[in-house]
Amino acid sequence: MSEWHIAQLNVGRILAPTDSAQLAEFMAALAEINARADAAPGFIWRLQSDSGNATDIRVSQDPNFLVNMSVWAMIEPLFDFVYRSAHTAVMARRRQWFEKHGPTPQAFTFNRRYPPPGEQGSPQDMKPEPYCAGWR
Repeated sequence: MSEWHIAQLNVGRILAPTDSAQLAEFMAALAEINARADAAPGFIWRLQSDSGNATDIRVSQDPNFLVNMSVWAMIEPLFDFVYRSAHTAVMARRRQWFEKHGPTPQAFTFNRRYPPPGEQGSPQDMKPEPYCAGWR
């Protein structure tokens, strides 16, 4: 195990309020998906309020701006949870619930990685294998 952890942060703007019919299926899926994350190998912690998720944590004046954060022991279990679990089916429907918002030049993606802390270097474009195979 590394002395470092992976902190994953997602931000997004939902297309409707969390109590709307448009977001009902997304909101209904949160408890199961969060429980699966909590039980996943390598999972350490996730941001949540007393509600059990982070949809009511405000980081902006925009009530439709949501943030989700989790911490993982290693990249492989995070990748497996995101792209090889029940989370994948929910994520595939994200355009029904969230505005399109892509990566920025400063953001980590599975396609582009930054060097580990303490190492010099620029972000590296990654080959699709092993972490990006089939996720697009």
